[in-house]
Amino acid sequence: MFFTGLILLVKGADFLVRGAESLAVRMGVSPTTIGLTVVAFGTSLPELVVSTEAFWLKDYAIGTGNVIGSNVVNIGLILALGYIIMPVSGSVMESNSRPLVNTLFTLGAALVFALLSLRGFFDGLSGIVFLVIFFGMLFLMWRSREEPDPPSDSHTRYPVILTVAGLVMVFAGAHLLLSGSVEIAEFFAVPQAVIGLTLVAVGTGLPELATSVVAMVKKNHRVAVGNILGSNIFNLLFIIGINSLFFTIPAADPRDTLVMIGFTLAIFPFFIRNNRVKQVWGDCFSVPICCMSCSCTGSSESFLNVTDRLISTRAGPRSGI
Repeated sequence: MFFTGLILLVKGADFLVRGAESLAVRMGVSPTTIGLTVVAFGTSLPELVVSTEAFWLKDYAIGTGNVIGSNVVNIGLILALGYIIMPVSGSVMESNSRPLVNTLFTLGAALVFALLSLRGFFDGLSGIVFLVIFFGMLFLMWRSREEPDPPSDSHTRYPVILTVAGLVMVFAGAHLLLSGSVEIAEFFAVPQAVIGLTLVAVGTGLPELATSVVAMVKKNHRVAVGNILGSNIFNLLFIIGINSLFFTIPAADPRDTLVMIGFTLAIFPFFIRNNRVKQVWGDCFSVPICCMSCSCTGSSESFLNVTDRLISTRAGPRSGI
């Protein structure tokens, strides 16, 4: 069930982004704006659906863990991996002030999330604050957009059909993914926060990974970088914001939030004009992602327990579970 949902999520997000991107290009939107909005929000739909369903089922730890874990994975794994694959993308960071402003927006979203977390929960008031800031940032992004690129013949001829098909697949895949992840958590007695921060977060982050890597390979670096930054803003401000209007969501563990802020701050060294420094930083950046994702909830012992259970299961018949 988990892997079926994962396949539907990835393929559905691919259809959705391709369709939405074609619509945006026909409207005369620049690659940077596409990456920050259409592509970023499209690839973040799995996180939206998974977290919303988790909140509906009162699995709050999975919902918030998915959002925070996805943001950590977006920066520590996807952005760093993309930079290692195509180091030339660093020129995007230093070519103008736009990427720096967008990064500041991402950091601002993380700080607002941390500030409101001090209340111990997210409620209707928090949701209103999140959404007002989100739409304010969105307005500024569109207002300062760059000159659009000319339309390309490579885009799909039926963007509306492709977009709708992608939406259906994303929703179906998210349901199967969440159900499968909860079953896995119960089987191995893994805390829900750990599942949300790792298994679900990485799984729902695959659309961002595929989109950014493909964009890097195609040398469309503005779409790749914009996809990551826009996705993180969408995850924190819109997903938590819209759900806070309907649910009272317990705040995440402060250690998880601090780790997310730390990874966001780690983007800024990429703006250093010394290419060698940026290359070394990119090489070192993605290494600790798995360790940080696990340790940010103090869950090392839980993962050791999972490993022991897996070894025991392979060694002999399962018992006592």
